Amino acid sequence: MVALDIQKFSEGRTKARAYFCYLFSKNIPNRLPSLSVEMIMPRLLKIKADLENCEGVYLLDHRGVQVTPTFTAHKQIDDDAGKIRADRAYYYRAVREGRCSITDPYPSLITQDLTITASQPIYSENGDLKYVACLDMPLAEVIKISHFNKSDSFFSSLFKYAYSAFSFALMAVALLLFFSAIESFFSNEISIKHMVIEDMFKATILLTLSLAIFDLAKTLIEEEVLGRHKEHSISGPHKTMVKFLGSIIIALSIEALMLVFKFAITDPQMLVKAIYIIGGVAMLIVSLAIYIKFTKLRADE
Repeated sequence: MVALDIQKFSEGRTKARAYFCYLFSKNIPNRLPSLSVEMIMPRLLKIKADLENCEGVYLLDHRGVQVTPTFTAHKQIDDDAGKIRADRAYYYRAVREGRCSITDPYPSLITQDLTITASQPIYSENGDLKYVACLDMPLAEVIKISHFNKSDSFFSSLFKYAYSAFSFALMAVALLLFFSAIESFFSNEISIKHMVIEDMFKATILLTLSLAIFDLAKTLIEEEVLGRHKEHSISGPHKTMVKFLGSIIIALSIEALMLVFKFAITDPQMLVKAIYIIGGVAMLIVSLAIYIKFTKLRADE
């Protein structure tokens, strides 16, 4: 159950972060003159009152030192005031990114259950960091927030099964291409003594296509079916697209190299056509680099 909850959190993390960012921006003053604990805490406590099952709220200063008690659902923990939180992810992520952030699930010191912390950096009118507002929420509640209705869960399951079907179909195609390439070695009697360059090229083309399709299917299964999203600035459909285009570029590069050798041996006048393919591969690499750059820019916004 814990692994499933973490996977659900990963799938809905963007929605959860957007929700908490909205609450912070709506209620917490930022980039105003004369910011103080007395000005911020009542608004932070209002967010806590509006959120069902909120574990607690507290405020850190610009150095990561907690300047208020931890206000939980039933009491306030005065001993937390003065503790250094500069090594906690909810502090240094918010400071490093300069915006609202949420942590990965971790065991709560209050309830011992998995929780996440949403944090919002608060700046003075001159842009200097003054405080970091923090809010602890149970993982189960965050999952409810990030999956607003039943249709989300339904379509998530539907897409997962659809990706599974397509992935296994692609793997079947990759295996057929692989066995066809292996069969060509025997049917054409490809060996050291009996080697026909054209037959070798055909077998290599089949193997290259098989590898590219298998690599795409593997990526789909890992990311869309199993939900193994790694920490990258490019993830989800963008990561799949980059992986797919990368496989195509590798396959075309191998084919272009093979054609260079083939035409150099059989028909040197045809080398210019191989150069065209190499130029196309170069354009694909440039296009992929531009795609990655703009994808990263969108992820950093």
